[in-house]
Parts: sequence; structure tokens; C-alpha cells
Amino acid sequence: MTALSVNLNKVALLRNARGGHAPSVTDAAETVLGAGADGITVHPRPDQRHIRPDDVLALARLLESRSDVEFNIEGNPFAGPRDNGYPGFDALIEQARPQQATLVPDGDNQLTSDHGFDLRGDNEALIGKIRRYQGLGARVSLFMDPDLEQITRAREIGADRIELFTGPFAEAVAEFGIDHPRSHASLASYQAAARHAVELGLGVNAGHDLDVDNLPLFRRIAEVSEVSIGHALIARALDDGLIATVRAFRRALDGES
Repeated sequence: MTALSVNLNKVALLRNARGGHAPSVTDAAETVLGAGADGITVHPRPDQRHIRPDDVLALARLLESRSDVEFNIEGNPFAGPRDNGYPGFDALIEQARPQQATLVPDGDNQLTSDHGFDLRGDNEALIGKIRRYQGLGARVSLFMDPDLEQITRAREIGADRIELFTGPFAEAVAEFGIDHPRSHASLASYQAAARHAVELGLGVNAGHDLDVDNLPLFRRIAEVSEVSIGHALIARALDDGLIATVRAFRRALDGES
């Protein structure tokens, strides 16, 4: 069964838009876990537009006794401390000790993650980050495009998993429909990438714009161990409610109607 990790960034974004404490990120975590999610994902950015360092630590405290729940922290490993109180990605991993650290090549001003790592060239600094987080007990996943050569390099530099950037797949399904040859061609590229990763000994995660419309097709990739979903899930929850939406995503992953 593919695990569902719910990204809570948009819950924090809504809270920050008004200030105060509502909606509560930790309450949302408890709700989605109770509805069937397998893990919690956050992507704290240096500008603190949504998830903040205190959210990360509060979630770590909430989940520390839940051995059945994976805490996944995403971010740019080279994002250092900022004057606004962001302590740097290294410090967040050291303090929160998540089960998984997903490394993403985001710039400070990037709206959302939209490409994987380019591992051509010198990767010594990235290798050092991977080893550091592994030494802190985290499985390390690299955000990657479905490029077989790049995935091979991810294995060579010591990653435990990759997270396939599924934006192009989601765009194909949204534009052409789930049964269109272009959607199936996109799926085939991700199937090949996932199989290649597993053959190399890498675990496979996936994420970006996956939703209840495209998951019935994407779930055919048996090699995918985990999907991380935030924006689409929270947007749907505005209409259907958070509990019902998590259950709908869970059914879509499991192939249930």
C-alpha cells in the first residue's frame, strides 16, 4: 500500500494570513492522521510564509510517541539562518529529528517546488548534507525529475530515496484527461524512473499536484512507497471537509470507488 503523507503548509498559510493561532497546524495533523493519513509533511521556507520553526518543533513533539507516523521535513539543505528567525534547515533537522528529510533545490523566492536536483558536476556539499541528516536518524530523499541518469547519480551520492516531481504528469492529466495517450505516455516515463530507482536500491516517493482525479492512474506505479500531497488536498477540503477529503484521497490511492 502506498503511504499518504499530508503536507500542512496551506493550513499554516491560512493561519498566517490573519495572525493568531487558528487554524491550528497540530490540530490539523491530528485530524488527518485520525482520518487515515500515514504521515505528516511540512516544507518550512526561509521567508516563513507558512510553516514556521515553532510549528516544526510542535509537530515533532506531537509525533514523537507515534512510531506508526512518519514526520517528513522538506527543504533546501543549503538554506541557512535568516534575520527573521528562520534557524536554517540544518538546525530544523537537528532539533526535530524527523524520520525523513526530503531535500529540494528551492530558491528563497520560489513560489513552489517545480524541478528536481541537477546532479551533474560537484556534489560534495550535497553529499555532506545527506550524511549529516542520516547521522541524525533521518532517511534522506532527493526531489528529482523522472530522469534515469539523474536518478543514478542520486544513488551514487548516497540518497536513500527519491521523490519524483509529478507536476508534468498532473499537468498532462489536467489538460488531456486521464485516458489520453499523452497522459499515459507521461505515466510511462514515471514508471520507468521508479523501476530504475528500485533496481538501484532506492526507495521511491512522489509528489506535486497529485489529486483524486489523477491518483487512480498514478497509483499503477507499484514501486511508489509514499505520496506527499498538500495543496490539492487542502483545497478540496474547503468544500468537502478535511476528514472526508483525506478518506477520499486514501480511497483513490487504494483503488476503491
